Amino acid sequence: MLTARIRILNQDIRKSLMIRAFIRPLPLALVLLFSAGAAHAADAPALAGIPLEFIIFALTLLGVALFHNQTFTVAITGLASITLYKLLFTGFKTGAGVAGLAGHLGHEWVTLLNLFGLLMGFAILARHFEKSHVPVILPRFLPHDWKGGFVLLAMVFVISSFLDNIAAALIGGAMAHQLFRAKVHIGYLAGIVAASNAGGSFSVVGDTTTTMMWIAGVAPTQVLEAFFAACTALAISGYFAAKQQHAYSPILRHAHTRTRIDWHRIGIVALILLLAMATNIYVNSNYPERSGEFPFLGAAVWVAILLTIPVRRHDWEVLGESLKGTLFLLALVTSASMMPVENLPEASWRTAFGLGFISAVFDNIPLTALAIRQDGYDWGFLAYAVGFGGSMIWFGSSAGVALSNMYPQAKSVGQWLRHGWHVAVAYVAGFLVLVAFVGWHPQPLNKGEGAAVPVAEQAATAH
Repeated sequence: MLTARIRILNQDIRKSLMIRAFIRPLPLALVLLFSAGAAHAADAPALAGIPLEFIIFALTLLGVALFHNQTFTVAITGLASITLYKLLFTGFKTGAGVAGLAGHLGHEWVTLLNLFGLLMGFAILARHFEKSHVPVILPRFLPHDWKGGFVLLAMVFVISSFLDNIAAALIGGAMAHQLFRAKVHIGYLAGIVAASNAGGSFSVVGDTTTTMMWIAGVAPTQVLEAFFAACTALAISGYFAAKQQHAYSPILRHAHTRTRIDWHRIGIVALILLLAMATNIYVNSNYPERSGEFPFLGAAVWVAILLTIPVRRHDWEVLGESLKGTLFLLALVTSASMMPVENLPEASWRTAFGLGFISAVFDNIPLTALAIRQDGYDWGFLAYAVGFGGSMIWFGSSAGVALSNMYPQAKSVGQWLRHGWHVAVAYVAGFLVLVAFVGWHPQPLNKGEGAAVPVAEQAATAH
C-alpha cells in the first residue's frame, strides 16, 4: 500500500516539482544578476555591466518558476538561446564558433552521461527500496512519546544518506500519515524535509547536488564533514518538530507483524550502491587521468542493474517517468556550464553561508553547477549549505515540494516559517559548527586524490 501511494505521489510530483510560488521568481533573477554584475569581459556584450549569458540564464530559471507546466520546454529553449548567443558573440573557453561548442561538449560529455546514468539508475534503486517493505517495518521500533517522532526523523535522515532525499521525504511522510492518524503538524512536516535534506548533504549518493560534486571530482570524504553540521541541524530541528507533533497528535503504535522484508531487493540496492562507489574509488585512485574519458560511475550503476535482472524484476516503467525530468536537469546543468563563472563572488565560507539562504528560493541544482564551475569551495560547507538551506521554505527543495503534494496544507510560506522556524535556527547552528570545529579548507576539484590546498593557505583562508 505504501509503495502504491508513493507511486501515485511521484506521478503528481513530476507535474508540479518546479512550482516555486510567486515569491520565488524575483529573488531568483536578482541573485543571478547581482552576482554577475561585479565584472565582465571587455569584448563581450553586456547590459548594465552584466554579461548577457547570466541574463538569459536568469530568464530561463524565471520561466521555469513561472511556467511550471512547461519546465522542460523552457529549459531546452534557454539552453538553445545561450548556445546560440555564445556561438554568435562570445565563443566558448575552448574556442569560437562550432569548433568551440564541440570542444565544450567534448569536455562536458562525461559529466553529463554520468549524471544521466546515475539519476535514471537511482530511480530503479528507489523503487526496489520502496518494495522491500522496509518503510513499513521501521515504525515497529518507535517509542510511544515525542521521542518516537524524533526517531522517525532520524530514520528519514539515515535513509536519505543512501537513497534519494525526495524518496526519503515521501517515505517519512507516508509513515507519519499512518503513525499520527493523518494529523501531521506543519512544523513536523518541515522537520521531515529538513531531516531528508540533512541526511543527503554529507553523502555523494544522498542528494543530486552532492552527486554532481562527486562526478566533478570531489571525493566522498570531502563532503563527509557536512555530517557534523547535519547532525547538529537534525538534533535542533528534530527536537522541536517532535515536540510540536506530540502536542498536536501523539504517536500510535502501528505494528505490521505479518510483513516481511524482501532481502533480495535490499541486496539489489546494496549492490548498486557498492559497485558505483567501488568503481569510482578504484578509477580515481589508480587511473585518475582516465576518469574524464569515460562515464565509469554511471556505467557501474547499470552494470549492477543488468546483473540483478534474474533476482527481481526491475520496474522499467520508472525510466519513462524519470526521463523527462532527467533531461530537464541536464539542460539546466549544461546551461550553467556555459556561464562566465569568473564574474561570480569569490568562494568563501561567507559566500557558502549566503548560498544556504539563497537556495531556499533558488533551485539548488543550477546553483551547485555554477559553484562547481567556479571551484575553490570547501565542498563540505557547500554541500550542507545548498542541501539543507532549501528546507527553510517549502518550495526551496525538491523534497519540500514532494512532501507538500502529500500534505497540501504545507503550501503556505507564512505557516511554514511560523511553525518551521526551527529549521532556520538549525541551519545557522549547523553552519557555525562547521566554521568553529572543522574550519574552512577550500580544495580544488580533483580526480579522486582529494589534494587539499597547503596548510599555510588553509590557515590564511579559514578566517
